[in-house]
Amino acid sequence: MILCVGEILADMIGSERDGHPVYEQRAGGAPFNVACAAARFGAASAFVGSVGDDLIGESLCSFAASRGLCETLIRRDPDRNTTLAFVRIDARGERTFSFYRKNTADCYLPDVPQELLARADIVHLGSLMLREEAGRTYAARLLDRAHEAGKRVSFDVNFRDDIFRDREEALGIYREVIARADVIKFSEEEAELFREEYLETLRDRLVCITRGAAGSEWRFRGRRGVVPAIDVRPVDTTGAGDAFHAGLLTCLDAEKGVVDDAFLNRALRYANICGALNTRGKGAIEPLPTPEEIARYL
Repeated sequence: MILCVGEILADMIGSERDGHPVYEQRAGGAPFNVACAAARFGAASAFVGSVGDDLIGESLCSFAASRGLCETLIRRDPDRNTTLAFVRIDARGERTFSFYRKNTADCYLPDVPQELLARADIVHLGSLMLREEAGRTYAARLLDRAHEAGKRVSFDVNFRDDIFRDREEALGIYREVIARADVIKFSEEEAELFREEYLETLRDRLVCITRGAAGSEWRFRGRRGVVPAIDVRPVDTTGAGDAFHAGLLTCLDAEKGVVDDAFLNRALRYANICGALNTRGKGAIEPLPTPEEIARYL
């Protein structure tokens, strides 16, 4: 089972109507997207997160209950709001985020029950919680528990320097989590930000770098491979990286043998297809492809 822990929020996807901005609410949050995508792709997945005790939080809880997850634990925080992410999409389908995150619930997560942790094979951690001390303490404690229980830890860097006052401080905070993860995903821009010499220190981890239309790259124990993408015309790239990561984790969760070059090439091919097909519609979750759709491109 893939256990995803971290932010669940509302993506407010913007457009223009009659000369006025209009925002359409969709469910989002990177680790929640991964949980929903993994379930869609046929894996057992669970999610732990926190929302405000408000109308948007209520709608997100209802949405989560409909996504086929094997378990959800979403805290309704009476003292904080649900996080909003306002999304602007350009003519190429590329998106820009602006977070509404003052006094929000996503850094104050419920503890993962020991029974739920015991059932997980992979623990996937979101990064938005790292912006506050409470979230960083929570992440460190969960990493301790996951490793003590012998679980594989996954981390999507998903770097947001706009939520930190100091970029170098933020990089240091992220490195602390990266150093304790077994599977790490960078975007191409994030890989450049963290720099090649730092990536070289992660040789004993599985590092994946997404490169958009150019496909993706894996690095593992001094070896590497580049896997091409499929050709699609994107409508909205929101959640494409999350669908990619869910595809990768779905393959890792199912694989009980040796993780060799051939497996990694197959896994990233599958993940590339998942990410690409997810760009065909608006939002991170509703456009997720079915296993049958994915199979047509394998």
